[in-house]
Formats: sequence, C-alpha cells, structure tokens
Amino acid sequence: MSRTSPVLLVTGGSRGIGAAVVTRAAAAGWSVCLTYRGDAPAADTVVAAARRAGVEATAVRADVAVEADVETAFAAADAMGPLGGVVVNAGVVVPKSRVDAMSARRVSEMLAVNVVGAVVSCREAVRRLSTAHGGPGGSIVLVSSAASRLGSAGEYVDYAASKAAVDTLGLGLAKEVADEGVRVNVVRPGIIDTELHASGGQPDRVARIGPAVPVGRAGAADEVAAAVVWLLGDEASYCTGSVLDVAGGR
Repeated sequence: MSRTSPVLLVTGGSRGIGAAVVTRAAAAGWSVCLTYRGDAPAADTVVAAARRAGVEATAVRADVAVEADVETAFAAADAMGPLGGVVVNAGVVVPKSRVDAMSARRVSEMLAVNVVGAVVSCREAVRRLSTAHGGPGGSIVLVSSAASRLGSAGEYVDYAASKAAVDTLGLGLAKEVADEGVRVNVVRPGIIDTELHASGGQPDRVARIGPAVPVGRAGAADEVAAAVVWLLGDEASYCTGSVLDVAGGR
C-alpha cells in the first residue's frame, strides 16, 4: 500500500481484539497506526505482523483517558497518510465487584477510558473524515460489549454501563454525520478468549462461561476482527448506526 492510501487508526491495538483487527486490516490492505498504553514489546510484535502483510504500520504510546495522548495518536496517523477509518477499541475492566462495594474513583477511572476516551477519539476522527470539515469520508467502528445489554450483575455493572454509553455514542454519532460521508457502527463481542478477563481478575472466566454460550464455546479475537474489518470496508457501504453482536447467541 502506498503512502497515499487510507490509514486506519486502532486504539488499544497491541493485544486481544485490537491486535486481531490490526492484523486482519493489514491483510486487507490498510496501513495501520495502533495505540498501546504500556506494553511496547506487544505493540512492536503487532506492528511487525502488519508490516509482513506489505503495509505501513506504526505504534504510538497513548492513554486514551488523556486528551493530549489521543491528539498525539491522530497526529501520528496523519503523518502516515490520509485517514480512512478509525476503530475505537481501547477499554479497561477491573476486578469484579457489586455496585454497593464500588468506589467513585474506580468508576471514574473506567469511564475516563471507556467513555471519555471513546468520545474524544470520535471527535478527532470526525474532524478528519467528515466532509463538513473538508475530509474524504470514512468509517468509524466502536468496539462495545454484549455486557451493555446483559448488565453483568455481580461482576462489572460499571463496565456494562460504560459499554452501554459506547452503544449510544455510536447510534447518535451515526445520525449526526450520516450526510457527511462518515459511517459509524458498533460491534458488541461476547465471551472472547483474550487477556481482558485476566486483567479483570478472572483468568478462568472463558473456560467457566464459554461452554454455556449457545454455540457452546467462547469466541476468538479474529472472529470479532472479521466483523470490524467488514464494517470498515465498502461492502458495508449501506451500514451506519448498526449494532452487530458477535456473541455466539448469548
């Protein structure tokens, strides 16, 4: 892909679903700029995999809860060429808790990443993609969670609430920019075999819950990535404001 080809920015692209999106998007011909918060070696591994597909790729250290970091990440994507798509994927989960045991600090820190970071990322994307800003149009995909409609009682009600906000952000933004050449869609993964569960203090969660999913197993990150990359592309040209569950029937 040449430097004049559209660039895809993926937040939280160093592991799990984000890394799978980067790899699959690179195979589809996108140049990719990914963000990571702390694990530089993991980010470098994903960048190397993308480059093996023959595209330009780079990683930027950025905490999406910090507005200036988000702006820096988009500037790095701009330096690669014209932006064509954004995947708002970065998110956090913390150890399970009932609501009556949650601190305001815990909830605030989660919302800063999962909601404020998502809104700021969308803001920067629209400023570049929207024809109202002189942009060429493009696609935004937000990665939410089936938790937004299941509630995650006894585990992560605050996480579920943050992802419900992501759903609403996608639906509202899609209507706001539909006539400005920008499509906005949401993908809601279910139980996916990634490191996220361990970071939330439940490394056995996939093995424990996966068999109870209607299809009988947990999903793979690449299965979610396939949906994301499809929504980014021209084959999904009439899809905007869509919420696509990739949850095995759960």
